Amino acid sequence: MADASTAASPASPEAPPLPSEAVLVAVEALAAELAREAGAETRAALGRAVDVSYKTGRKGKEDTGDPVSEVDRAVESLIRLRVGAAFPDHAILGEEVETHPAGSEEWVWVVDPVDGTANFVNGFPLFAVSVGVLHHGRPVAGAIWCASTPLLRDGVYHARLGGTLALDGVEVGARTTAVKRRLAAAPGGSPPGTREWDHRVTGSAALECAYVAAGIFTSVPLWGLKIWDVAAGVTLARAAGLEAWTREGGTWRPFERFVPPPRAPKGQDRAPSLRDWRAPLVLGTAEATRLIRERSRTPGLFARARGRVGRWLIGGRR
Repeated sequence: MADASTAASPASPEAPPLPSEAVLVAVEALAAELAREAGAETRAALGRAVDVSYKTGRKGKEDTGDPVSEVDRAVESLIRLRVGAAFPDHAILGEEVETHPAGSEEWVWVVDPVDGTANFVNGFPLFAVSVGVLHHGRPVAGAIWCASTPLLRDGVYHARLGGTLALDGVEVGARTTAVKRRLAAAPGGSPPGTREWDHRVTGSAALECAYVAAGIFTSVPLWGLKIWDVAAGVTLARAAGLEAWTREGGTWRPFERFVPPPRAPKGQDRAPSLRDWRAPLVLGTAEATRLIRERSRTPGLFARARGRVGRWLIGGRR
């Protein structure tokens, strides 16, 4: 779990006014369009050889970290160009290009070009493209292209603040199938289930967030992932009438906005930025998030090691 000091801070009572509905509609439309185009690029690459490299892993060891493909880089480049052309004054924070937008930025687009790269390069069809939009740190629009949806095809879940969740422009209604055992997303290495639900591990946090919003999963607990893993998912979940919680100083509270931590990571001589955000985050139904908050503890060394083994076995979480 991330240090509690990196959790999002409460919103200021003098928070700036929200954008107009017209602006939010335009931002959501572009986010969904970009997610769809990026998803098409990703899908097309499945039929050819893809160059894959590996990031520096723990303790500075080269080529031992998360995989990154040429598709990750190409997709992020595409999105950066399109956002820059449409909104030249908006900042962009992506996984593959190391920029450091400050918390004072009015608009920040947060991009994960391929979430679940290990799944993607191995042909396991559970991965996503995530495009989230922040206004003064508050998630106000999001779009997640999913390689697989309940329609047995790919599609884009999208929403904006004050709007409803949609899949490719069609509002997503409540799931009506009655089941005795619901499903919930869980990080690799988590217990197989509880009295209330069975756990599923997908290897893609963004995909899991979209599935929670769509009612496929009741919830997902995310222990200090990167901002690009979750920025779009928060908007989708809230548009579906679900809850988002974070923990600060041992206390759970409703999530409000992303803010940089007080300090940059150790060894980096710069001001902290939104890229440095880490915090526990739980998305889901009121009942599911309540149960998770009541039962949750910071994962210990054994649990974290078990989680890393679980992620390695299923192809990793990106």
